[in-house]
Amino acid sequence: MNQNFCIIMAGGVGSRFWPFSRNNRPKQFLDFFGTGRSLLQMTFDRFRRVVPAENILIVSNVLYKDMILEQLPEISESQVLLEPHRRNTAPCIAYAIHRIKALTANANIIVAPSDHLIVKENDFIDTLTIGLDFIENNESLLTLGIKPSRPETGYGYIQIDEGEGALRKVKTFTEKPNADLAQVFFETGEFYWNSGIFLWNLKTIDHAFKTLLPEVDSRFAAGSSFFNTDKEQEFINSIYPTCMNISIDYGIMEKADNVYVLCSDFGWTDLGTWGSLYEMSDKDKDQNVTLKCNTLFYESDQNIVALPQGKLAVVEGLSGYLIAESDNVLLICKKDEEARIRQFVNDAIVSYDGEYS
Repeated sequence: MNQNFCIIMAGGVGSRFWPFSRNNRPKQFLDFFGTGRSLLQMTFDRFRRVVPAENILIVSNVLYKDMILEQLPEISESQVLLEPHRRNTAPCIAYAIHRIKALTANANIIVAPSDHLIVKENDFIDTLTIGLDFIENNESLLTLGIKPSRPETGYGYIQIDEGEGALRKVKTFTEKPNADLAQVFFETGEFYWNSGIFLWNLKTIDHAFKTLLPEVDSRFAAGSSFFNTDKEQEFINSIYPTCMNISIDYGIMEKADNVYVLCSDFGWTDLGTWGSLYEMSDKDKDQNVTLKCNTLFYESDQNIVALPQGKLAVVEGLSGYLIAESDNVLLICKKDEEARIRQFVNDAIVSYDGEYS
């Protein structure tokens, strides 16, 4: 049996990508680039190069089961782990870890979100191969760190310890910094972006949960005999509401003393916001970005326009704007004010009885 497993986390709502991303079809199920593959499908394709398809688990909200099976016909229904409630990444990962424990005593595990874009895929596969070899032979928790290309305030940072080579002990984790601190991090060369992609072997992460998040681990351990049986979902439905809402970063990675980072550069972007999508997209001579649709720009620069395929947008006199249309919503707002999109979504839901969520 191949001992490499992958856990793809695909349960988010992606509200910052509204109006493209909606409750009934979040961003991980969307084809942003007109390639014919959604972010989830692209993620699955990527990890299938190092993990057998039957060893890839998709953890998502119960609402998205049918969409996952529709988009990934290569997997079986049993590979889709359904969360009845959203409880952040630590319970999500604990659930998948206990499922893997029911299948095998030894496993090398990759954990990744479903909404990342990776440009240099061959370099990424090479990095994963190095990482898998490391965690197979070391009782360490490994994260992939990305060499920063700019003083980004939207990502978390990892400070690496002194030493040589790409594999380093982690010194500190820092959540999203302000602009001044991000500039310092960028200039020192000691800090890498935290990609949120983790590698570890089953025994090491199991020990970490038992030691650092026993209240989460014990919830799942109580149903060890139910995993990979027809009683699993009923058990998960009963305990999930009682799980604490905590991230794997805060609950384990920032507290463990055996965390390493593999310093990497494979063209990584966390597609968490329209701004991140703008940064990695091709631009015209005036730094405008067009996604899927057709555009004519006049005296306009630094805009991002995303409309349905075949539509034409004629834009005159705008600088630094987001123009996005999907289904029954058209959004026009300043690109650097996109943090307010969640407010726009909430206001639309309240004003129009949830019609535009």
